[in-house]
Amino acid sequence: MNTEFSIKFQVTEEAIDTLHHVNNAVYVQWMEVVASKHWQFLTQQNSLPEYIWVVMKHEIDYKNQAFLGDEIIAKTWVGDTKGVTSVRHIEFYKDDILLVTAKTIWAMLDAKTQKPVRIREKVLKVLGIIE
Repeated sequence: MNTEFSIKFQVTEEAIDTLHHVNNAVYVQWMEVVASKHWQFLTQQNSLPEYIWVVMKHEIDYKNQAFLGDEIIAKTWVGDTKGVTSVRHIEFYKDDILLVTAKTIWAMLDAKTQKPVRIREKVLKVLGIIE
């Protein structure tokens, strides 16, 4: 039931570093954008304002480079989700060339108290973990 979500990025001059390719930090920014847009997409029919997500850990492997003007496709899906954490996988592609693989561990918090809360069944359903 878990499905892939994708969005596109256009490499602009602001994303380029002194080596003339996309700066590694830009991928981290894009990872947050992808995760946020995926969550918005998943919750468009069932808003869950009582919860917020925070990053616990990023793991990133840079495999190839992207340059000014390139169109980048970011693909994401939700992995292992239990307790208060959920793993999100993201891959960045230029055409069929894999540029970056990433895994982020997110923790779910209560929006009011900002304390960790167990990921409930209704969230698991929205994430596509259970039917």
